Amino acid sequence: MIREVLRMGDPRLLARSEEVEAFGTPELLELLQDMRDTMAHLNGAGLAAPQIGVGLRVVIFGVHANPRYPDAEEVPDTVLINPVLTPLDAETEEGWEGCLSVPGMRGVVPRFKRLRYRGFDENGKAFEREASDFHARVVQHEVDHLDGILYPMRIRDLAKFGFNEALFPGEPLPQED
Repeated sequence: MIREVLRMGDPRLLARSEEVEAFGTPELLELLQDMRDTMAHLNGAGLAAPQIGVGLRVVIFGVHANPRYPDAEEVPDTVLINPVLTPLDAETEEGWEGCLSVPGMRGVVPRFKRLRYRGFDENGKAFEREASDFHARVVQHEVDHLDGILYPMRIRDLAKFGFNEALFPGEPLPQED
């Protein structure tokens, strides 16, 4: 089922989410299906459970051929529950981001260029993966939602934050998360 995505200003987006305790439950599987349906409907690269009003540490992401990301590298479809991120070094990179909870806007956000993430899939199976560049950016953006952080909170230069049509008049939008 397609769910309403909360918008910046809703206090539920600012709360730290709770750890998932039980895996493979009908409730968790239904939540994941609703998240997939909602993300696909909006052509998103990822979605965090808090964005649809569920305060659990659950994110999904994946990018293939997507009209919102015509130049984006592929990111595997992933369910990541109770994630832990570990930067692989101190190198960061600034890049444009957008968000389904901050519609119609973009901003330049610094993110770690390379990281390792670990967590669990929907059945409670632990896994770990290394990511870099756009993949790493997507993971960091989504996991931030679990800690009540929206990308505008990470912007260093507010001159690089605004409405899409004002920032890029008559131009294609840059890649976003």
